[in-house]
Amino acid sequence: MTSDQAVCDARRKEVVRQGISVGVATGLSGVSFGALAVAAGLSVLQTQALSLLMFTGGSQFALVGILAAGGSGASAIATSSLLGIRNGLYALQTSQFLQARGLRRLLAAHITIDESTAVGIAQKERPLQRVGFWVTGLAVLAGWNLMTLVGALVGNALGEPETWGLDAAAAGAFCALLWPRLQTGDGRATAVLAAFIALITIPLVPAGIPVILAALAAVVVGLMAHGRHERGEDGLPGSDPLP
Repeated sequence: MTSDQAVCDARRKEVVRQGISVGVATGLSGVSFGALAVAAGLSVLQTQALSLLMFTGGSQFALVGILAAGGSGASAIATSSLLGIRNGLYALQTSQFLQARGLRRLLAAHITIDESTAVGIAQKERPLQRVGFWVTGLAVLAGWNLMTLVGALVGNALGEPETWGLDAAAAGAFCALLWPRLQTGDGRATAVLAAFIALITIPLVPAGIPVILAALAAVVVGLMAHGRHERGEDGLPGSDPLP
């Protein structure tokens, strides 16, 4: 084996380890989803089907959170769908290096999530991008569904969710998903504006609707950020704000 081959094998093993590590860490959070879904009124079978077929954590937490709060099925589906749009945007990036066809294309679409996209595009070499995507996506798919089943069975055995504080866990899970995205000024501005919209609309509209309305915050901040980019810091159209 040449030194170049040894380096390639070492890099491949490193990417595989990274993907499996992400899969294990992400899969563990499926326990909380399974317990929350059962506490929201879903059966174990319904909870498992949701994780297998929807397979996007943020949307799943949103759906069961709205149902647990007494929201309608329509508002729960609308909110979870809005959150799932980002996966379609990820596909614009991953399709460039995956180049999947047939059934592999369908599977790739299903496992195009935050984690598989992040590990895939983080690699410099095209073959390793594919390895990172597939290993991470499949590891998360297996771990998430297995841990969802564990959480659903445990949650079903616990009984009343209020006794164990599970009725407040959905909000905690959302905060955990949100926190890493508050590293930029635009992210923090979006969170503050969304919280303000939700707070003023909660007493006025049915459960679940405030979350949909709060999504308008991302549109407003996005348009403002685009305007700043177009004008530049000196206010001149087209000027580059970066040095």
